Amino acid sequence: MNYGLLDFLTLVGSLGLFLFGMKMMSESLQKVAGDKMRNILAAMTSNRFKGILTGMLVTMVVQSSSATTVMVVSFVNAGLLNLVQSIGVIMGANIGTTFTAWLISLLGFKFQISALALPLIGLSFPLLFSRNKKRQSWGELVIGFSLLFMGLDFLKSSVPNIGENPEILSFLSSYTNLGMGSVAIFIVIGTLLTVVIQSSSATMALTLVMCNQGWISYELAAAMVLGENIGTTITANIAAAVANVSAKRAARAHLIFNIFGVIWMFFIFKWYIGTIASTLIDMGAINPFENPEGVPIALSVFHSSFNLINTFLLVWFTPLIVKVVTKLIPTKEMEEEEFRLKHIGIGIMSTAELSLLQAKKEIIIYSKRTTKMFGFVRELFKETNDKNFQQIFERIAKYEDISDRVEVEIATYLNKVSSHDLSEESSKRLQAMFKIISDIESISDCNYNLARTFRRKKEANIWFNQEVRDNLNKMFDLVEESLQIMNANLEVGYTGINLGPAYEIEERINQYRNVLKEEHIKNVEGNKYKYQAGVIYNDLFSEAEKLADYAINVSEDVAEINKPLVKPTSQGK
Repeated sequence: MNYGLLDFLTLVGSLGLFLFGMKMMSESLQKVAGDKMRNILAAMTSNRFKGILTGMLVTMVVQSSSATTVMVVSFVNAGLLNLVQSIGVIMGANIGTTFTAWLISLLGFKFQISALALPLIGLSFPLLFSRNKKRQSWGELVIGFSLLFMGLDFLKSSVPNIGENPEILSFLSSYTNLGMGSVAIFIVIGTLLTVVIQSSSATMALTLVMCNQGWISYELAAAMVLGENIGTTITANIAAAVANVSAKRAARAHLIFNIFGVIWMFFIFKWYIGTIASTLIDMGAINPFENPEGVPIALSVFHSSFNLINTFLLVWFTPLIVKVVTKLIPTKEMEEEEFRLKHIGIGIMSTAELSLLQAKKEIIIYSKRTTKMFGFVRELFKETNDKNFQQIFERIAKYEDISDRVEVEIATYLNKVSSHDLSEESSKRLQAMFKIISDIESISDCNYNLARTFRRKKEANIWFNQEVRDNLNKMFDLVEESLQIMNANLEVGYTGINLGPAYEIEERINQYRNVLKEEHIKNVEGNKYKYQAGVIYNDLFSEAEKLADYAINVSEDVAEINKPLVKPTSQGK
């Protein structure tokens, strides 16, 4: 066989160019999509049928069902999607991934797009130097598209010619004449190839090229496609290995869904591919069993129709799939009480844009934890039992330690994201996120300072009268309200934020702090309580007001992303 190491490396390099082009096209598409992509992702939270449509559209854009399912796993991990909703999105991703096969079938083998690749690169190359981020993204999109088809053309030419190397067929013949055994073998081959390459789209392209060159028949190519459906689930399951129980269940549901589809298709396989071929022949298409040129279209029809039918069949059994994966992966006690990153722990997304979306959700969780920490502070204020008091204090101290580590990890993650090419909008969001996590960590510090002040009070055996306790509870109520407004602004996102309620609660807190200061001075002068008690009392309401300031800062950090906002005066309200 006249096929040496250099030829093999050329084949690998061709596949690499194809994958690089796909990655570049995918990333630039996501940048161009911008908020539209984020809006599509937000639609996931509706119902399973909208989830199917969402998963299909997202996968068509990102050109990778693995990227979509990893994204879904991260969302389930953070509690943004429930298991039922995630299954719908995963089903849709299986349909969306068939778009690549159609793209290659209709363009890659019909006429030489690769001949236009270099002129397209020449036209779009100047856009890379544009100061406008959007134009840069469009330039990357066209170049990625061109490289994809250049890689496909190189792939076709680097695959050994069967006419010149007939021994290839003799090698394959031992595996191609085993009836349904051959089908099973090539399902396994398709699975393994996808696991190794980590892209069902790339494996599909390789399968189409092998058919085009006459390596394998239409029947065995269809079997490889079934295997690719199983292999593509591996990436999400790897991602879920470090995630929580819900995320593990979502990844496992994807595996079960695809395996079940392959099983029922295996029993009607011969009849099904024959029906597709007959239908296409009746429509005037080339017989895929007799001519390799007819395989790409037939294989694309098989791929799309199989995933459509499988989705239509199993969408009604979603509750049953949920029960199965719940049985397979039971909940561990206290798992949800573990402190760890929800989104970022799964890894960086396929693009910087989606990575920022991950970081945003992580920050929301971070903010809610500091709010929960303030709830512990209020419990500490009420607690009279020494043992319970110590347990609550230790919990607050633990939260403070965790908060420090979370801030560092999110900041490290954001630094990694900043090394990627970002749109102007995303750059603003990135800078705002650094400010937000700093202010949230300061809230955590304030919570710990309040807890330490309460411990000082207890160690000194100081008892507040009812008036002081009522005043502090009123101040804490106002602070808690400011924290809820902060969380709401983070949840809303980076558009349409209203700072009015945040400024209103800030004004009320500042006014009440001034009232408490004036009363405190009078009470000290009137000897209504001991000096040490007065110092601790002053420290508590002052620290509470300081905590609220940081909460307001977070809302302002979010608002800065869109446009500079002038803080209204109290007279203007």
